[in-house]
Amino acid sequence: MSNPFEDKDDAYVVLINDVGQYSLWPAFALVPAGWTQVFGQDREACLAYIEAHWTDMRPRQASESITEVAAGDRG
Repeated sequence: MSNPFEDKDDAYVVLINDVGQYSLWPAFALVPAGWTQVFGQDREACLAYIEAHWTDMRPRQASESITEVAAGDRG
């Protein structure tokens, strides 16, 4: 049995959660709770979308907290 996350010929979607993390997901699978579909196409297009949009691997709240602390240090 092949891994549905690695089949280059299947359709995929891109999911995002509330903290801005992205996931490549097989199009046939139900979207898990807490995730929203934001893009869908072939595997390579989905990977390109994630590469272009997920520029900070830290969860949104963590990156915002670090930015706030850094801004406070300049004050």
